[in-house]
Amino acid sequence: MNSRTMWLFGAGLLCLAGAVFSVVTQGFAGANSAGANPSPVRLMRPPVAPLSAMAQLGKEIFYDASLSSSGALSCASCHSPDHAYGPPNDGPVMLGGANLSRQGARAVPSLTYLDRHPNFSIGPDKGDDDKIVDLAQMAAIGQQATRTTKAAGGTGASANIVPQGGLFWDGRADTLQDQALFPLLDPNEMDGGSAEIVADKLRRAPYVQRFVELFGAGVLKNQRLLIAEAMFAVARYQVEEPSFHPYTSKYDYWLEGRALLSESELRGLQAFNDPDKANCAGCHTSAPTRDGLPPLFTDHQYEALGAPRNAALAGNRDPGYFDLGVCGPHRTDIPEQTQYCGMFLTPTLRNTATRHAFFHNGVFKTLEQVLDFYNFRDTSPEKVFPRAADGTVLRYDDLPQKYHANVDVTDPPFDRHPGDRPAMTERDEVDIIAFLKTLTDGYKPEN
Repeated sequence: MNSRTMWLFGAGLLCLAGAVFSVVTQGFAGANSAGANPSPVRLMRPPVAPLSAMAQLGKEIFYDASLSSSGALSCASCHSPDHAYGPPNDGPVMLGGANLSRQGARAVPSLTYLDRHPNFSIGPDKGDDDKIVDLAQMAAIGQQATRTTKAAGGTGASANIVPQGGLFWDGRADTLQDQALFPLLDPNEMDGGSAEIVADKLRRAPYVQRFVELFGAGVLKNQRLLIAEAMFAVARYQVEEPSFHPYTSKYDYWLEGRALLSESELRGLQAFNDPDKANCAGCHTSAPTRDGLPPLFTDHQYEALGAPRNAALAGNRDPGYFDLGVCGPHRTDIPEQTQYCGMFLTPTLRNTATRHAFFHNGVFKTLEQVLDFYNFRDTSPEKVFPRAADGTVLRYDDLPQKYHANVDVTDPPFDRHPGDRPAMTERDEVDIIAFLKTLTDGYKPEN
């Protein structure tokens, strides 16, 4: 059992006294005027250890641009370590292909904090270790015990059946190993061409001797095994390299009592958790687990939010093309599950303030635009969606009409109607963004 496995195993057994996260309440009665956490908790972080030989091989592959058809694109090109392993550009998507001129289909997600991501499944909303521990704690931070989703087709009176887990925006990969292979062969990304071409490049790579040392010379003769081991090595690098899951944000240190939040940041945290305000914590869980694992700011579930169509994407020039998320076109195994059309994975909000493209299609460029969408999608849709020639507001214009019923109109703040007062004030939005900035890794605590 390696140190990483021991950490996960130990985290699953350890129950810390007083780990109930009672400080993140709607009223913040316990937060003092100086912005300190009055009830600090102990967070469990992954152990830091030298990279294994497998992970060292994975690192070389991760930064190897020669595996792409252009010779200029590596994993790190789109998942830059200087940008929280997210995209380094300001566009909605990255460019790839042989000439670096082809648009990727979706906004590039960050590769951080994926080591605790569950496999894809469809089933009862049973929760997981990253959700709040009990119903009392849920109520304390404004989460709902029974979230209603259109996937369940119900009213929340019984257990909800929801898609959850998996990697990519549509959950089509379960492991980091599988996730690494898709962009390697995608013609819009690294454009490796074929398994034969990729295997041949690996045999001629400067790190080929590492394969021989780890697996024996025979691995070079087995194309399928060679590629599988290469992708497994990349996965091990992502698991073992601390910068993929550092938990070094100001908020992490605040949880531990090692940092102070400003008044705006505290108000933002309150609004973030308040079901009568932003209700962000309904999907982006903000409390550590009972075992002391830091919050991941995602419930790993899927939502159809009805984001506007992004005219900057080449694929959207075809009015008949729609990215339907879980039910296609990139995911192809459950197209008949049309109740999930338009659903995309809830991403982590860690390091979200460093990004310049939001939602699966990169339609929003700023956090201000994102919060305006949540605030006005239902109360003033004309502020969010385009208009037709006759002046009609084109709500949910990136989703075929027959799937509009899948869009969440039940969970706050989406439970409002045209003309209602928005869930958030302008100051609420400013404060929430201030709080979101505390989720950026690299903060240096004073103590």
